[in-house]
Amino acid sequence: MQRSIKFCVAIFVLGSCASGSPSLVTSDSISTTIETVVPSTAVITTSNTATTTLESDFSFTIAVSGDTLPHSPLWRGAQRNAAANGDTTGYDFRPMFALVKPILSSVDLAICHLETPIAPPDEELSTYPFFGVPIEITDALADAGYDRCSTASNHAMDRGTRGIDTTLDALDRVGISHTGMARTAIEIEPNVFEVNGIKVAHMSYTFSYNGLAAANGETWRSALIDSDRIVRDSHRARELGAQVVLVSMHWGNERETAPSSFQQKIADEITKSGEVNLIIGSHAHVLQPIKKVNDTWVIYGLGNFLSNMPTVPKDPPWPASTQDGAIVTTKITLQPDGKVIIDQPVVIPTWVDRISGWQIRSVLDDLKNNDITGSTRAELQQSLKRTTKVLGDFIAK
Repeated sequence: MQRSIKFCVAIFVLGSCASGSPSLVTSDSISTTIETVVPSTAVITTSNTATTTLESDFSFTIAVSGDTLPHSPLWRGAQRNAAANGDTTGYDFRPMFALVKPILSSVDLAICHLETPIAPPDEELSTYPFFGVPIEITDALADAGYDRCSTASNHAMDRGTRGIDTTLDALDRVGISHTGMARTAIEIEPNVFEVNGIKVAHMSYTFSYNGLAAANGETWRSALIDSDRIVRDSHRARELGAQVVLVSMHWGNERETAPSSFQQKIADEITKSGEVNLIIGSHAHVLQPIKKVNDTWVIYGLGNFLSNMPTVPKDPPWPASTQDGAIVTTKITLQPDGKVIIDQPVVIPTWVDRISGWQIRSVLDDLKNNDITGSTRAELQQSLKRTTKVLGDFIAK
């Protein structure tokens, strides 16, 4: 987890933040400074005033995961967790993430997808079709190791402008940066932040708001999927200094593992622009393939990371695969010539164990644990079988 990420918000001026130009450091500080703030080609001033040009690869590791979608049974479980620690009014989702925390905390940049708005403090909690979830979910996301969240989804407008404001304030409170919702028209615009000295932009878009109009008529409150807009935003991010551009997409057809024609069309249009380095998908509630499109990795759908969908009465019922998810990791390298190399993504299968309090289990780790027996082991094996069918070529060995 990279808690030292530096943000460079520059909407009206081309360039980056003050540290965007090559850093001048003394020889005493070179060993620690190069790793965190020096760009891929930088002039270093030593104590004897000689200058040398540093040319080397810079890189960072990243982990992304699917829908965090707290339904009411999850709240009640979180409420029981809090009560067990003497808190009779709050919610504690942290135990649900405890088993995957070591994975998320081990990378430089961990990105979640928070699909639901936080309920304003003086409003009741709510579940489908209009979500408003406990603020404590953001505490759990931070504790798990997330650095950033995408927030554009078909539920972004569920609680109007107050829900958006509350959600972003809550993420700010726990130190998680975000994209996809906005409190001001400027906030929805691209911005640039640094990870290990690499300037990164990350934007978030959704296919719809479930028929709801933009909150208070303010269309800038979130961002709808539009290829032309996404390419323009990505180009703008490059003008602001971004060397790596990541795009989160809330898209696809629920229950369907195959990418829709819409997903494929948009992926082709965006990637052939050359402006985007990685697409991160969500929404279908089941896992979807990872493919290269125009030589760019597209993670079509990460499934559900935390949800309770199989128990929701529905006709037809939600499939068992809605408990399957994945943490996808990769390494992003910036070469001295500016070329970005993204390693083949690695899939770490996950499964939500509702019986044990909605714990998100790392499937492969738990199958190696001899203490996991009986029905839990059988469920994990079935989950791995389903995930392998969709993402077998990418599953961690």
